[in-house]
Amino acid sequence: MIISEDRLTHWAHLLTDGIWHDDLVDYSDEDQALRLAKKAIMEFVKEHEDIDQKAKAKVASLKRGVMEGTPEWDIMYKKYYEEERGKRGQG
Repeated sequence: MIISEDRLTHWAHLLTDGIWHDDLVDYSDEDQALRLAKKAIMEFVKEHEDIDQKAKAKVASLKRGVMEGTPEWDIMYKKYYEEERGKRGQG
């Protein structure tokens, strides 16, 4: 997934503003907070894409040839997606 710079900036503002409004943090440098928020969002998206690709590859490697878009494919994809998340400590 490619995220536009405008969308990334918007999400970073939502994130930093939400944390600030909830009194969870006071920023000494708002620009640095926005840069770190953007970096975290991009890492999250990259991690999701990596997990997604690995889950799809596992389903594609099944010998019984599960067709994408079928209920069986959806079940297997979710299973492998959650397994991969668990391996990364996200489950």
